[in-house]
Amino acid sequence: MRQPAVAPWVRTRLRTAPGAAWALALLVALTSCLAAAFPRAVEDYEDAGLRHAVSEAAPERTVLDLTMAEPGLTLLPGKRDEMVRGASTKAAYRRVVRSLSAPLAVDAAQSSYGLRTTKALTAADPWLPRPDGLPAALTLSAQSGLAGHATVVRGRLPRVDGQVTADSRQVEAAVTAATARALHIEPGALIHVPALMSGRVSLRVTGIVKPRDPEGAYWAARPVFRTPALGQTVDMPPSTFWRAGLLLAPDAAPVLLNTDSAPEQFWQLAPDLGALNARGMPRLKSALTYTTDGPGLIKVRETTGGDTDAATGLEELITGYQKLRAGIGPVVSVAAYGTGTVAVIVLLMAGGLAAERRRPELTVLRSRGGSVRGLAGRLLAETAVVAVPAGAAGLAVALFAVPHGRWLPAALGAAAVVVLSCLALPVRAALAHRGVQVRGARDDLARARPSRRRTVAELTVLVLAVAAVVALRRRGTGDGGDSLVALAPVLVGVVAAFVLVRVYPLPLRWLARPAGRLRGAVGYLSLARAGRATAGAGTAVLPLLALLTALTTAAFGGSVLAGIDDARDRAATLSTGADARIESSSPLPSALAGKVARLPGVREVSPLTVRYDAEPGQGTRRIPLAVVDPASYARLSARTGLGPFPAHELTTTTARAGTPGSPLPVLASPSMRDVFGTGPFSLWLDGETVVLRISAVRAYTPALSQDFLVADAKALARRVGAHDKGSEAIADRYRPNSLLVTGARVDGAALRETAGSGVSVRLRATERARYVDSPLQTGAARVYSAAVVIGAGYAALSLLLALARAAPERGALLARLRTMGLTRRQARRLLVLEALPQAVLAAAGGALTGWAAIQLLAPGLDLTALALATGPGGDSPAGRLRTDSLSLLLPALCVVALATAVASGQAWWSGRRGSVRELRAGESL
Repeated sequence: MRQPAVAPWVRTRLRTAPGAAWALALLVALTSCLAAAFPRAVEDYEDAGLRHAVSEAAPERTVLDLTMAEPGLTLLPGKRDEMVRGASTKAAYRRVVRSLSAPLAVDAAQSSYGLRTTKALTAADPWLPRPDGLPAALTLSAQSGLAGHATVVRGRLPRVDGQVTADSRQVEAAVTAATARALHIEPGALIHVPALMSGRVSLRVTGIVKPRDPEGAYWAARPVFRTPALGQTVDMPPSTFWRAGLLLAPDAAPVLLNTDSAPEQFWQLAPDLGALNARGMPRLKSALTYTTDGPGLIKVRETTGGDTDAATGLEELITGYQKLRAGIGPVVSVAAYGTGTVAVIVLLMAGGLAAERRRPELTVLRSRGGSVRGLAGRLLAETAVVAVPAGAAGLAVALFAVPHGRWLPAALGAAAVVVLSCLALPVRAALAHRGVQVRGARDDLARARPSRRRTVAELTVLVLAVAAVVALRRRGTGDGGDSLVALAPVLVGVVAAFVLVRVYPLPLRWLARPAGRLRGAVGYLSLARAGRATAGAGTAVLPLLALLTALTTAAFGGSVLAGIDDARDRAATLSTGADARIESSSPLPSALAGKVARLPGVREVSPLTVRYDAEPGQGTRRIPLAVVDPASYARLSARTGLGPFPAHELTTTTARAGTPGSPLPVLASPSMRDVFGTGPFSLWLDGETVVLRISAVRAYTPALSQDFLVADAKALARRVGAHDKGSEAIADRYRPNSLLVTGARVDGAALRETAGSGVSVRLRATERARYVDSPLQTGAARVYSAAVVIGAGYAALSLLLALARAAPERGALLARLRTMGLTRRQARRLLVLEALPQAVLAAAGGALTGWAAIQLLAPGLDLTALALATGPGGDSPAGRLRTDSLSLLLPALCVVALATAVASGQAWWSGRRGSVRELRAGESL
């Protein structure tokens, strides 16, 4: 009778090697946590960026405004009054909300409805202020929810006594505190507006209120009811008058039908920001289109009982956000794919290390009749007992650490890590023990010949890499990219790894020959050992592939971050023109430039005059003109990198002579060159015609953006004032109205204090900070940086695993060599020299691969969306990928240093343990 096993396989193996089990559990838990946290982190910053974009936009752009002009015009007067009262409008509001298509959700707290005027009504009351003798223009609204959105400061809220109809001539109203201050309104004041046919409608102000949320959609969608403003007529010169709003009780709406104001019934629906998410944007756009221009509008009209129109700017806002997200997503995917590839390689190496550690045991089992299927099943169960709970723990930590986002992608990421971890050891062992082996054959990387299958696989990867690079260079990431494009840096690293593994034996052979003629044996032995691979030549690709992929991703990521900083610095510099800019609409004091130049941290001050009144000889277009000192301005342009030019291009002999009729040289933008050409042209300036000629063309210049001309101040002043006896008055017009300040550390507070009031002071540092205020950009940059750091950590782990796989053999080698007289110093040199070839190969190859990937992919990668949070202007330079030397060299040096440190540490530890433990009968090199 067959006896049962004394102890189960899994329990026995876990008790035999608890350290390896805990190490595997830690690796699986960490990797599954990162795999689960990544999609949730991406969703978190994308949703936060969307909510930020909507909340920062003006509420009049985000609300869904449903309006019905002249409601109930064909109804009898009594029916029409009933239609616009609060109860009927509220019932229609509820039906409208129910008719909306998901995922369009309404924020009921900020939404409102009622009846309002569309034409301002003139208030002829003499006690109302009249800035230029014009009466105030009032907008009236019988809007719902006033009690819930305002606090009564004085008086009480308006109400209805009895039943208000279109024939009523007096109702109650309320105004905000800002309106009351501007128009001198007190509780009890009586304001009169003209009625529709004859007479007037009286509005008695019963209360002054203060908005509880002035920036909310209830108030900000129609700012006139919150804050009064000065309007201007179209006459020349224009006259000003007050625009203000008065709020009526909802049941007082019928009185507005008796005014000549084209009243409209409205339902102002504010979007629910909590329901917005980035992945639902296509469905939300479809829902908006369905309501504003599709069948949903028919439902709305049936619900409201009239010809209702729908309008919103939310769809345009979503489109802009989607374009921004489409530009950022592929850049982040590059880091995600790179880090994910390195993590996969580490998991495979961990399985390979376990299989190599247990090769003697599995060889014995196979020789005694164990089947490949049985061994693989037992190893799978043994690994799953450790990996599944570790993966579940990592998933739980990820869900707790990143609470926002869907759980399904996170669970799938963690599950993929667990499956890969469970299969790495059984599959590797099954492939290695398909046939019964008594002893493994010697594997020498320098003598190995790649198989045909490996050659086909390498050629396939090469074709994919070329296709990815070509696709990225042709299409770029602006169209959203795809997985193949995002994998381009990884595929470049894979191809480089295959090439380096094939080339690696050549230098070993070249160096081994002269090393064999040296007196000592350490050099020759280290080179001979460097050519060995304890698990086959094919397996030697994995650690090199992990290092190259991580180094390429780190170099690529560092260059991306450097490109982002460069784009932001350049955009900020282009906005201010220097480190600081002082400007005024009138000439600045003559002594101000000297005072600013003496401030701490200021290097140079470049005065200039910016004018917008120059007109070409033909046409009415006005040309921006910067009048500068050529020498100072040339130094400024060179220092900022914004269109540097030689100063003599603006200071010719004819210009200094001021010869009438000879053209003055000017610096121009490409658009001005296209308009005026390269020949002489004339401008009308200060009552005279000035002949100019474009001597140089630059895309950017510190003084102005987009269209510009730059001329010599002294030459232009002499030319304009040549026929004018009041030339001093003409020259006074060219006194500087702007100062461009450069310096390492410009003190903004001191600069503002020196400039005084009525002068604008802008700092480059402040302008640069504008580009990092969006959660979409900051979140993407944070995730990208984290992915690069994590990839570097996994690369270091892969290097440690590669060194740990050969550690037992190296320990036995050192023990035997010490019995033959090898000193500790020589042992350390041996291990260091043995580890250096692959480390140097990986470091040099990684730096070279990173540089090549950047050069290949830079033309197709646009970093503008990731760099400029507020969106680049039409004159802003695009963010381009550029090589960052620190990102190329520092990770490569760290690889060499880590390999050297590990080898030295192993030599030191082996020396402490002694040789007796390592010398066992039957072992060999």
